[in-house]
Amino acid sequence: MASGRTSEELQGVHGLGSQQTKYPMDYAPEVLESFVNKHPGNDYFVKFNCPEFTSLCPMTGQPDFATIYISYVPDERLVESKSLKLYLFSFRNHGDFHEDCVNIIMKDLIKLMEPKYIEVWGRFTPRGGLAIDPYANYGKPGTEWEKVAKERLHFHDMQPERVAYR
Repeated sequence: MASGRTSEELQGVHGLGSQQTKYPMDYAPEVLESFVNKHPGNDYFVKFNCPEFTSLCPMTGQPDFATIYISYVPDERLVESKSLKLYLFSFRNHGDFHEDCVNIIMKDLIKLMEPKYIEVWGRFTPRGGLAIDPYANYGKPGTEWEKVAKERLHFHDMQPERVAYR
């Protein structure tokens, strides 16, 4: 099979292509894998949309459903997508508030990749007539992305949303 990556560049990527995939049943940041960014001199966004995210309310145990949006500007490493899917799946039986889930996801990805910039937005379906949409972001300190993060946070979601049914 032809590849644009050397075996050294693919070190640390173990789950992709494996027929032995195990789905974690509770929060599992250890499943996250990363690989080398071959274009660290280019600033570009990578965006993931996870429309089937689930977690549990820590008080009632009832399921919460959301679309999780993750956008980031990589530096030296990128997150491997299958490991990200398994990681997000690991929240299925994890009891935490919406705001906690979004911040935990962001912090785990920062620890894994040390991106220039990252934002995580959870758009949770309403329960009890109330939808909660937490947003968290981060810009690498001492870089232009630190300022971008503050500006994006200040002006995040300033337009009223029209929600028909979500």
